[in-house]
Amino acid sequence: MKSLRSWLITAVAVAGLVACGGGDPYVPGSDGPAGAPTTKGAFSAVVSFGDSLSDIGTYKPATSLAGNGTPPFFGGKFTTNATTDPVSPGDDAPLWIDRVAGALGLVVTQAEIGFAGSSVKCPAASVPALATTCTAYAQGGARVTDPEGIGKAGGALTVPVKTQIANHLAAFGGFDADDLVVVWAGANDALVQFGVFAATAAQIQAQAAAGALTPDQANALLLDAQLQALGAMKQAAIELGGYIRSDILDKGARYVAVMNLPDIASTPFGQLVPASARPVLTALSENFNLWLRESLRDQPVQLLDMFAFYRELLADPTGFGFVDIVTPVCSAAAIEALTGGAVTDGSSLFCNATPGAPYNTLAAGADIDNWLFADGVHPTRGGHAVIAAQVLDELRAFGWID
Repeated sequence: MKSLRSWLITAVAVAGLVACGGGDPYVPGSDGPAGAPTTKGAFSAVVSFGDSLSDIGTYKPATSLAGNGTPPFFGGKFTTNATTDPVSPGDDAPLWIDRVAGALGLVVTQAEIGFAGSSVKCPAASVPALATTCTAYAQGGARVTDPEGIGKAGGALTVPVKTQIANHLAAFGGFDADDLVVVWAGANDALVQFGVFAATAAQIQAQAAAGALTPDQANALLLDAQLQALGAMKQAAIELGGYIRSDILDKGARYVAVMNLPDIASTPFGQLVPASARPVLTALSENFNLWLRESLRDQPVQLLDMFAFYRELLADPTGFGFVDIVTPVCSAAAIEALTGGAVTDGSSLFCNATPGAPYNTLAAGADIDNWLFADGVHPTRGGHAVIAAQVLDELRAFGWID
């Protein structure tokens, strides 16, 4: 039987056919958004939709040191949490979206906090002056449309982007022309689809090894599994573009920035995947990005190319101030010990950089400012700082901020 590597590379080539529509003379993704504002925005709010990369604390109750959902918390964001943070006083772990809002002189708080079936909407509303700041809707594990996101079975809310937007419309009636709206989603769809593909591929290989499938049958099934995963990413991208058009732009938003997916194969998680399978992981990101761009063709939004940005960063890490771009700073063993064995995957949601017991769960010698990754896919404090700087540079280039 041909090696898995050869068939995965073939699938990447076929992905081009899936993306391009065969003989259609127009190549999807060739044209992109158009007509976005080019003037400075008088921003009065930051509204964020997405997943764990933008989640500013939805699952904080899950990290209760007492284990009962009450303070003190040792985590809450998918990064290098801390009980105090000198970079952002009053914030335990500033994400890129926190930093962007701060640079604009704005405050953004969680739209919802909860875990295991219990949640509170707009907790900041307990302070009347903050009642309109609960516009950070992104949640760890969330997908574009499917409510069964990563971690849902374990208690995570995983409200999908479709519903996140609907929740904002229900709370505010629409978007204000002075809102800065940022959307960054799709990574969990890619991880789910890759998991399905990997499980299917393992089963096919086992059947082939046992003689239950001929080489040609196995190869055809592998190719079909890859195409199904690519098709699911195309569908998710088209759905996301549709929500942006009908539920954000058509509901009053003017300043809308949409971030595409980085190459998930380049993360520590991706590097643990067999080399033969990484091209499929890359293709899932690329196919999503292509169809997201196509679904926003001629729409007045700005696309932020995080795929290209991550490639640039990883090609020249020292130029961005990083000395390690492959090793997670969070220690899976330390997190497992702190959580009494409840968390074994090293998730940065439960990672804390505060020196000393009981909080610190960093690997020996790790640095949260010059190591890029907190865990297999999420950035450290330093990682979020460079993402924020990139986003702010892009906003300046658009003419939206000084």
